[in-house]
Amino acid sequence: MSTLFQLLSNAVTLRRDKSILYSRTGINILLYCIYSNFFIKKLVKAIGLFGGLFHATYLTKTFHIFFFLISALILQLTAYYPRKVCKSLISKENLQNLVEKVGDISSITINKMSEQFKILEYSLIILFIISGAILLMSSSDLISMFLSIELQSFGLYILSTIYKNSELSTRGGLTYFLLGGLSSCFILLGSSLLYTNTATTSLDGIYVITSLSGSSDNGQYNVYESNYINISLIIMTVGFLFKVSAAPFHFWSPDVYDAIPTIVTTFVAIVAKISIFIFLLELLHYTGRKLFACSASPAQEFTWINSLLLSSLLSLIVGSLLGLTQNRIKRLFAYSTISHIGFILLALTIDSIESIQAFIFYLMQYSISNLNAFLILISIGYSYYLSSTEKNEYENLEDKNNSPIQLTNQMKGFFYINSVLALSLTITIFSFAGIPPLLGFFAKQMVLSAALDSGYLFITLVAILTSVISAVYYLNIIKEIYFFNDAKKDKKTELNEKIVLSSYLSITISLLTLGILIFIFVPNEWLSLANVLSLNLSNI
Repeated sequence: MSTLFQLLSNAVTLRRDKSILYSRTGINILLYCIYSNFFIKKLVKAIGLFGGLFHATYLTKTFHIFFFLISALILQLTAYYPRKVCKSLISKENLQNLVEKVGDISSITINKMSEQFKILEYSLIILFIISGAILLMSSSDLISMFLSIELQSFGLYILSTIYKNSELSTRGGLTYFLLGGLSSCFILLGSSLLYTNTATTSLDGIYVITSLSGSSDNGQYNVYESNYINISLIIMTVGFLFKVSAAPFHFWSPDVYDAIPTIVTTFVAIVAKISIFIFLLELLHYTGRKLFACSASPAQEFTWINSLLLSSLLSLIVGSLLGLTQNRIKRLFAYSTISHIGFILLALTIDSIESIQAFIFYLMQYSISNLNAFLILISIGYSYYLSSTEKNEYENLEDKNNSPIQLTNQMKGFFYINSVLALSLTITIFSFAGIPPLLGFFAKQMVLSAALDSGYLFITLVAILTSVISAVYYLNIIKEIYFFNDAKKDKKTELNEKIVLSSYLSITISLLTLGILIFIFVPNEWLSLANVLSLNLSNI
């Protein structure tokens, strides 16, 4: 209803400056949704909706709340101005003094109207994407699954190309649309083949059929070929792996991440993956164990779960090795994401209580760490000023207004400009690399421990080695920030003291960084939540 009313108000207004108001309205909508989910959790434990097309369980409701919270934090980027100018800078004398010290008046960007504050439909499209993601996490039927994932995907395609004046953004959004459409074809083909063999689209019905497949010696249930069902699920899985940019279907994500504006990349890189992984977790629960247990011959030992394991292995290798050659920050983050998807798929493949707990914990902590990294990257862009010599060095960068920070060497000596922001980025990057005692270390440790307990020795060794390799390009960012002697650091520091980040960015980054840093002191709440969700999914 809130989305409908916002759609109607968007249609009748002519003032483009109301986009900030709409984003704040969107945040209020999401906060109310969080309250509603808390209320529903107290009333019912699990319930089927619309004839079994959707279901609400403890797992889905918890991730609904998490999804709403992450989306509300991202919407802050378009709901409030990113920086404030101190009064002492307003006077012409002070401004002229700073201009003389910095050397170029064009390097001072005061009250600059960023593009995201001019787009009236921004928050509306995000609400449509969130609606599709929420429905996908609650889907218990192949039809509702496909409709939900397309609702989410169409919004993401539009969001990627919503910056109409950016040729680079349009190019990246078109690439995303074409390859996203191809992945939807795989999902639709796999769903059709699955329906052809089982004559049902309900996940509950498929669960019953896979339980019966091959379980009778008299051939009564041989009409349901478990190998045929496996092939259908593998084809469907290819589409999902395209959507989450897992190797070997990752080739589109570095180009798209780098082309679209950084604020849009924040949303595409995080929320588009959470809903798909939750659906994959439930799909594996409905089909994986039974098909694996009912394999009657060596020819049937390769199940669709093994395809996830193969993708996990390739993602770990590709994300770590190809990231070493990157000097563009968002492409580096894209390969980092591919590497972390390898850990998530490994936890998903093992399919034990410990691995499900590790999967849930890893997905939550990575979403938070990734959000913090992009918020800091955007904040650096808002507090980033070029001297005359630096302008000549970076003048050929495309779409500088929407993505100010594009190269890793643009952050040279940033510690001397804003040491607190640089320290927050360092903590987040160390968490990505799995440095103890940060949040990312415990997430990787849980996944690797579950893999060892289940006998996955080889891929565990690969995961450890690739984690060490990926630390190289993480440390390269740290080197640029701290170990570069900036000759103009005093001038930039004085300017930065006059123009500072807004409170919403400062508070959000501080809270997320503290959550990553002090997890070791308060681990019980996170671990207990992941444990309860894993036990609930396993019906224990």
